[in-house]
Amino acid sequence: MINLSLPLLAFNPIAFNLGPIQVHWYGIIIATGVVLALILSVREGRRRGINEDYFYDYLLWALPIAVICARFYYVIFQWGYYSHHPAEIIAIWDGGIAIYGAILGGILTLYFFCRVRQISMWTMMDVISPTLIMAQGIGRWGNFMNQEAFGAITSRAALISQHLPMWIINQMDIGNHYRIPTFLYESLWDLVGFALLMLLRHRHHLFKRGEVFLTYVMWYSVGRFFIEGMRTDSLMIGNTLRVSQILSLIFFVGALITLIVRRQRTNLPWYVNQ
Repeated sequence: MINLSLPLLAFNPIAFNLGPIQVHWYGIIIATGVVLALILSVREGRRRGINEDYFYDYLLWALPIAVICARFYYVIFQWGYYSHHPAEIIAIWDGGIAIYGAILGGILTLYFFCRVRQISMWTMMDVISPTLIMAQGIGRWGNFMNQEAFGAITSRAALISQHLPMWIINQMDIGNHYRIPTFLYESLWDLVGFALLMLLRHRHHLFKRGEVFLTYVMWYSVGRFFIEGMRTDSLMIGNTLRVSQILSLIFFVGALITLIVRRQRTNLPWYVNQ
């Protein structure tokens, strides 16, 4: 039995090697989140009368497009560097993707997918969004393995006072300085949001169609806005504006206004019709 109270070395971000190919924990963790999200979405889709093949087909399109958009988003806001190193733009294996880019790419893909398949985009988003925030929460542990998405310098004593396990505290020793584990805060925020959406979405006359998705957007945006303010690796506009905070504010306000306006339409169906 491993005693996790003992000092541990930082985790190796490489899980194993397949010949010359290095398999990273980051990829394994992201893939785990995607598979779990797919399984839960298919299950809910059956309940909503959606052909499960739609979820597999959508994922085949959405996954590569989301990755490309996540990279494109990152490169745009780091253009000062990539304009001088254009050969590195496609070097996604060296890191540098942004979750907001992936979300935007996934939503854009879903819009066209639903139009082609002639299914309700709102219904699909209601089904997918709780599992999406779950996958986001799981994915943050890939940042943990890579020792990224952290906050300002702190002390070991401050981390211990948060009652964190020693294996997390030791992994937060980055560059000979302990760092605030903002990856953990966002992961917990996302997983709490997932639990709440899963518990509440089937409550009779609570959500109208599309409102599970809008609630997801608002929940994630609030958490991301405040947690982003603690990070030290934010994508910036100038020296003061954090891109993710601006987008979080826009998404929250946009989702809230959309929810209020749609609520005025009394002919909207409830998410669960009983």
